[in-house]
This record gives sequence, structure tokens and C-alpha cells, in this order.
Amino acid sequence: MEAANLCAVDAADRLILDVADEAIVAAGSGKVAVIGDSYGALTLGAIARHELRDVRVHQDSLTGELALANNARALGLADRYTRHPLAEELLSDARVVLLRLPRVLAGLTEVADAIARYAAPDVEVFAGGRDKYLTKSMNDLLAQFFSEVRASRGRQKSRTLLATGPKPVGAPLFPVRERLDDLDIQVIAHGAAFAGARLDIGTRFLLQHLTSMKPDARDAIDLGCGTGILAVALAKARPGITVVGTDQSAAAVASARATAEVNGVADRLTVIRDDAMSSAADNSADLVLCNPPFHVGAAVHTGSAIKMFAETGRVLRPGGELWTVYNTHLNYRGVVERMVGRTEVIGRNRKFTVTRSVRGLRDAQR
Repeated sequence: MEAANLCAVDAADRLILDVADEAIVAAGSGKVAVIGDSYGALTLGAIARHELRDVRVHQDSLTGELALANNARALGLADRYTRHPLAEELLSDARVVLLRLPRVLAGLTEVADAIARYAAPDVEVFAGGRDKYLTKSMNDLLAQFFSEVRASRGRQKSRTLLATGPKPVGAPLFPVRERLDDLDIQVIAHGAAFAGARLDIGTRFLLQHLTSMKPDARDAIDLGCGTGILAVALAKARPGITVVGTDQSAAAVASARATAEVNGVADRLTVIRDDAMSSAADNSADLVLCNPPFHVGAAVHTGSAIKMFAETGRVLRPGGELWTVYNTHLNYRGVVERMVGRTEVIGRNRKFTVTRSVRGLRDAQR
């Protein structure tokens, strides 16, 4: 558990496994796929209960992927499942799909499209979540891809949707593309990527200060890069800079790589899937840009942002700068100053604050 309001397993996981019990038995090994497993409860629960092998798994979140791997290793079940992208290899001939419903409808759309496109004609999809995060729009969306969608009885404030009868599908709906005329950038986005192909208002506010960000920077990192808008804008504005975009979301990384390619900066912009720059070397960057998340999944949780700030203090060279934008009510300034260095407010509007933090030599020696 990363925080008190995050649970490694909850009532929705248990309900999905119980409702899908008979279908999993009928499907057997090699015919079960799991999508969106938070920390491994669905995957390992199905494997342990039914002695399954060859379970195929897709998790957008790297932290979820690592948690599943650690839990599987601790239980001696690491050889029972394989990881896959959201593609044909994940779903080909799958007869049962266990799914934690994502909050973002675009993410659910891409998942539903993939299941209908690649899974077996008799596939049964058991999609569940906590009642407070479920909406009628999810039923309606699944009904666009499946002939029958029905809800289970609720239990412990959780519910599942059973979808069967995949409908014929046309051309893939994702990734989507949108042009941001004011930035002269094409954005490509997969369904689960934050903000989709749009420019979120926090990033837009941070971009207003792009020309002021450490003019002599040679190496920059866009931390939590999403679809790559910040990283691409920086690379386009400064032909001499090398940029790395990092994100723990598989959808974000795929989106940012495609966005870099279509904008002609892929030779200077590398995108990696990473958890808060954990693979970056000490003292390796002159500039870090960050629009940090303030939730994990559906739970409000600032731990991810704090981890990002701590890693930035390690990765920046002395004199390097962190430019970040955050919801003003979170008041991160003191935290960033402790973890990175001297911090000043550069801009503030009704919702967001932009700060610049400079890593001093004393900060580098701590």
C-alpha cells in the first residue's frame, strides 16, 4: 500500500473474481486476460483459485506492473502470467476478460474496442469497480461494442458489468490526433493518456514561461510527460537541447513517442517508461519540467508528486532548474524548496501556481 487511502485489494476485486468464477473454470488456462489490475489481486486471485497458467495481463501503470511482479514472486506464481501491450497478442482467442473499469471513458473505449476486435466470439467480459466511480455512461459505452451488457447485484459498494457478444468493429478508434494551432504541434493520444489529445490548462499555463526556463540548458527532462506536449514544445523551441520524457503510463509513453515522431523531434526527444525518473543518473539534467499528478487512479493522493520532487533533487545538476505547475491549494512550494532548492513563485492564476526551483551546491551535497 502506497498510502492509507490506497488499497492493494478491495471489494471490487473480490466481486469480479466471484462473479467470473464459473466462466474462468470453463475457459481454463491460456484463455483468460486481465486488464487494469491495480496491484495484482485479479491476476493472482484467478491463478491461485483456479490453478491457471498462461494468464495474459495488461496494466497501464508501471507501479501496478511492478507490484504484480513483486507479489507474484513472493507467492511463487511469477511463471503463471505474461505481460502484453493492449493489442492482439493480449486478447487473441481470450474467452474471459477480467477488467477494472478505468475512470476515463476514452481509456474504456480503447479497451472495449480491442476486446471486441481481438477476443474470441464467445468472450465474457467481467468489468467492475467501486460504486462511487461507476456511471451509466460506462454501460452505454460497452453497449456500443457488445450485444448484451448487464449489471451484477451490488456488494460492499461494488458492482460488475458483464458484457458479451462482441459487435463487428471498423477501423481502430485510437490513437487519436489533434492539432494545437497556437503551439504548432500535432498531438497523438491513446485512450488512457492524461487529457487525451487536448492541452490541459495546467500545462498551458506552464508553457507561457517556456522562454524563461534555464536558457543555457543542454539536457532536459519532462517528468510525467503525458502525451509529450511540454517535451515537444521545448525541443521545437530549442534546437540545441536534448530532451527525455518519462511517464509510468504505457499509454502516455506510446502517445509521447508518436507525438515526437509526427512533430519531427524524435531525434532529440527520447521517451521512456519509468517511475519518477528512477533510472536517471545523479546530476544528469540541467532542467526538469513537471506538471505532477495529484491522484493515483481514483484516489486523491499527493505521494506521486512528492516522489517526483525528491527524485528531481537527485537528478538536477547544481544550478539546474525545476519548473513545475500545480493546483494552488496543494501549496507545494515548501516541499519543493526542501527537496530541490531555493524556490520562487513565477506565476499564479485563479487555479494554478508556477514555481522555479534552483538546485544550489549546498543542496547537491546534502
